[in-house]
Amino acid sequence: MKLLIAIVQDKDANRLSNEFIDHDIRATRLSTTGGFLKSGNTTFMIGVEDDRVDEVLAMIKDASHTRQQFMTPPVNLDAQLDSTSSYPVEVQVGGATVFVMPVDQFHQF
Repeated sequence: MKLLIAIVQDKDANRLSNEFIDHDIRATRLSTTGGFLKSGNTTFMIGVEDDRVDEVLAMIKDASHTRQQFMTPPVNLDAQLDSTSSYPVEVQVGGATVFVMPVDQFHQF
């Protein structure tokens, strides 16, 4: 058995949650915040048998999309200001980060 911890953007979380329901995959959904943009994320904790790990990873990959987003870099007061310090820059956000860990024991009470 494996424990998958999948961190996805909030924009992709409902679609992924519905996929889990459709394929009888039990997941615990947590609201989280992180990344350098401090944006809303959803973290799923999923316990699955070893033979279903690739199936779940494929669902996560299909549901999690990368996007381009503009952000204004923070001002560094120690550095000399230049003409580009306050202009927004385009960054790529989204996708998914997934950790796959072995489970020694599983108990359901």
